[in-house]
Amino acid sequence: MSNKQEPLSLSVLDELHTSGAGYDILRYISLPDILGSEADTLLYFMGKNLARKFEIKSLGDIVHFFDKCGWGKLDLFKEKRNKLIFHMLSDSVVQRINAPIDVNFRLEAGFLAEAIRILKGKDCECVEETNKKIRQVEFEIVFIE
Repeated sequence: MSNKQEPLSLSVLDELHTSGAGYDILRYISLPDILGSEADTLLYFMGKNLARKFEIKSLGDIVHFFDKCGWGKLDLFKEKRNKLIFHMLSDSVVQRINAPIDVNFRLEAGFLAEAIRILKGKDCECVEETNKKIRQVEFEIVFIE
């Protein structure tokens, strides 16, 4: 028996309506407790797995996904031969960075890495860096040659 499913349409996101606070509590408080010291790695791979579940056909689809999930406004900042740099900024990103809890963006980094791999057909990894001064997250996608 195969567990292979057809990718979900991005329109599924339009049918989900939730408050961000409940999601943030689960993501930043409960999941790290359950996942323990491997939380960062597992969240990254959860993001990669999530990207495989949806039809990603363009950079616009990725931007739309980030927006609909409440992750933030994603912009392609710089494109080079072997890397892409994205910036993510929004009110929700500012609120998460300012929150009195430990937050990270590993889930988004994993999703972005896999979505770009799907689009470009090249293996890549994503590293994120949070700039607390300007309250922005930078994602650097590096293609593996």
